[in-house]
Amino acid sequence: MALDLSAIRGRLNKLQNTSKRTDNLWKPTPGKHQVRIVPYKFSPENPFIELFFHYNINNKTYLSPSSFGRPDPIVEFAEKLKRMGDKEDWKAAKKMEPKLRTFVPVLVRGEEGEGIKFWGFGKTVYQEILGYIADPDYGDITDPTNGRDITIEYTSAEDAGTSYPVTTIRVKPNVTPLASEDTQIQNFMESQTNITDIYSELSYDELKSVLEGWLNPTAEEGEESVTEQTLSTPSAPQTEATSAPAAAPSNEVTTEEKKKMDDVASAFDDLFNG
Repeated sequence: MALDLSAIRGRLNKLQNTSKRTDNLWKPTPGKHQVRIVPYKFSPENPFIELFFHYNINNKTYLSPSSFGRPDPIVEFAEKLKRMGDKEDWKAAKKMEPKLRTFVPVLVRGEEGEGIKFWGFGKTVYQEILGYIADPDYGDITDPTNGRDITIEYTSAEDAGTSYPVTTIRVKPNVTPLASEDTQIQNFMESQTNITDIYSELSYDELKSVLEGWLNPTAEEGEESVTEQTLSTPSAPQTEATSAPAAAPSNEVTTEEKKKMDDVASAFDDLFNG
């Protein structure tokens, strides 16, 4: 049987994604930075790339196919849990839903030699940038010739005295070119990486296998078995209560917990194996 070269190349691409993310993603460090949002080569009409991610699935992050309008087995299972009518299942389902992260291609001033990178941010920063662009006094700040740089001030949670870092932005009042020479501008436009080369999408079946492994981790993987956890919060292992009787086994499951596990396992089977 001949080797499936396309499958091998695809797997190699996924294994190489870690280094690609390091090379192509930019994250502000504490202090001030100046960047320029540029048109996205693969979608010139809109530089904002909205991606949805599943966080903390087996302590990993997965790109949701819903980012591209495709079916997502984790989303489907979350919807199934919600319909079961149990409050804890509904809470677990909400945690499983993918969260939005928006990316834009940027040129970091002072680091032009590293080329265009992707800056990712949450809803608050996204709304603030869109507000500037919607303001006719600013307009298209991404224009390579007549756009505007952005000053970003990033404060760590510790320095800000909050539970999360604080990012403030200010669009420069003066219009400036992306670079001093047209050839440089053209090079920045043409040498961009496609965001899907950084965050690759698993197939439906691959993501379903991830979900099944999360709900039912095997002992060989060094994780507790399905009978040792409550499936309404599948990623969190059970811990012994300090008031538990000393004679009680640490992996004992109550009748109610066993029923819930059976119900969730049944929901998985009904959805994917029915």
